[in-house]
Amino acid sequence: MSNGSEHGTPVIDFRGVGLTYPGPPPVTALQPTDLVVHRGEYVTITGPSGSGKSTFLNIAGLVDAPSCGRYLLDGADTTDLSDAGRAGLRGSRIGFVFQSFHLLPHRSALENVVLAMVYNNVPRRLRPGRARDALRRVGLGHRIDATPTTLSGGERQRVAIARALVARPSLLLCDEPTGNLDTATADSVLELLDGLHRDGMTILIITHDPSVADRGGRTLSIRDGRLAEGSPASDLRTAS
Repeated sequence: MSNGSEHGTPVIDFRGVGLTYPGPPPVTALQPTDLVVHRGEYVTITGPSGSGKSTFLNIAGLVDAPSCGRYLLDGADTTDLSDAGRAGLRGSRIGFVFQSFHLLPHRSALENVVLAMVYNNVPRRLRPGRARDALRRVGLGHRIDATPTTLSGGERQRVAIARALVARPSLLLCDEPTGNLDTATADSVLELLDGLHRDGMTILIITHDPSVADRGGRTLSIRDGRLAEGSPASDLRTAS
């Protein structure tokens, strides 16, 4: 599945990638899937609860290994990597943004972002400067010493995005990034993501919100573990 563009080596290249849990009974969470996401694309994925969105995200994010097919990330074949190998590639190539922020509450914004580099082989002396740059990039240069408990929901999500960006990944994976935010705050976070996309970031968002799905340049739907182009209205009404 491709949008037909030619942009060199894809960021995501699924070749018959699927995942079946052995059971008993066996449960197929993701049907064998072909998918190409090119560098600089902004892709949104919708689907009802239990459709396979989380499974897809975990495979794309190198959290879970598929049970069939091959997954090439930036041209690197991840199929036979060990858990440690997947973790290393994940840390250097993929940034994650979650609905629930996952920030350490008693650490400053700066410290939360710095800690993301501990396992990415970034030299210690470079971490504070990179963290400050990432926080400035998301509009929080003036809040680097604030703790999450003193930040608004939108500011906390911006810290989480800075944390995801600090390793300079080639792919930003977002799981319901506005799910805990009010409409106005959600819009500001989405505008930030739009800006990152304009700067060349490859973004993939899992969402049940039609207004979020519409921000993408390309929308996919997933139902019963099957990924398809487009976002049927029924998916968005029943998603959660």
